[in-house]
Amino acid sequence: MARVVKVFVTLRNHWKKSTVAACALSYGGHWLYGKHCDNLLRRDACLAAREFGRQQISPQEQLKKATVILNPAACRGKANNLFEKNAAPILHLAGMEVTLVKTDYEGQAKKLMELMEQTDMLIVAGGDGTLQEVITGLLRRADHESFSKTPIGFIPLGSHNSLSESLHILSDNQVKHITSATLSILQGETVPLDVLQIKGEKEQPVFALIGLRWGAFRDVASTIKKYWYLGPLKIKAAHWFSTLREWPQVHEASVSYIAPTLRPPDLPEQKPQRPNLMYRIARRLKNYWYPPIPGNTIFVFVCLYITLHPLNRIDDSLLVCVEPDSFTVGDFITEGAGFYNIDNEEYEAMSVEVRLLPRKLRFFCSAERREQLLTQVLTVSPA
Repeated sequence: MARVVKVFVTLRNHWKKSTVAACALSYGGHWLYGKHCDNLLRRDACLAAREFGRQQISPQEQLKKATVILNPAACRGKANNLFEKNAAPILHLAGMEVTLVKTDYEGQAKKLMELMEQTDMLIVAGGDGTLQEVITGLLRRADHESFSKTPIGFIPLGSHNSLSESLHILSDNQVKHITSATLSILQGETVPLDVLQIKGEKEQPVFALIGLRWGAFRDVASTIKKYWYLGPLKIKAAHWFSTLREWPQVHEASVSYIAPTLRPPDLPEQKPQRPNLMYRIARRLKNYWYPPIPGNTIFVFVCLYITLHPLNRIDDSLLVCVEPDSFTVGDFITEGAGFYNIDNEEYEAMSVEVRLLPRKLRFFCSAERREQLLTQVLTVSPA
């Protein structure tokens, strides 16, 4: 008993040191427990991958070839470590022939896609920027019609992984998010996704899976990282400092568009039979005499968004959203120029044509997320 009393007296006399020690032990214990949970997630994922690797194949059948495009600079330079720890063991245990290609500089993924040979599956390990470069390079190929049939997997390793919420069940745990995305590639479930083609007057087209954003909010978003030292207030601070430089921050643009069209049913795997000559002539004459009438509107706005409907399977359409020019300074700061933002990547603003390419690419999707998509389609489909 005397020894216990002595310990309490020592803690009371040195309460500052005791408090620091208690905080350090608590933080260390929490950190070790988190590492233990991450290791359990990796082990379970590897066990599941090993079951795929043990599946028997015929002597004539070859191993599946997977080409991985990895951007080591993603996630503040941690992407390579995240991939080697969480995704690479799963792919190798699954019994696939994996070819790893690392990019060294921005824009290299586009060039690599122009030279890439046919593969059974293409896996993008990075963030929004890496994914946007890969699909742009893929769809610029001369043989993009056949190459675009290659299923694509996305392993979210970047600071921005906008497509993940459409393909996978989101998780606050990064290890679980990465391992689940990798396992969904092995499961083989795919969904068709629409693609945006954004073409200027001179430059080659750029392709996107999320959308195009232009205006004051996009301009401020690119400056937020400069105010890192303000912590949770950095977003509001960036908007406030922006209003001090210029207000009101309005843009003017002319937008021409064609009304949405009803989405036809999913095409069969085999190529459909070509219509007869008389039908094709009649259809061309009809389009010539009665062409679709585009709408033409001049907007004065704070920010313009042109995005895809990731969950919409009814109409071939785009979502055009305009933030009004009636924003006050307070609204602008609470909601928290001269560049486009395409899938979170900056491009010089110019006159462009945005075209929808329906169901252009197929992406691997988790079975749970695919079930949710099908359920939502049945819910919103007309009777």
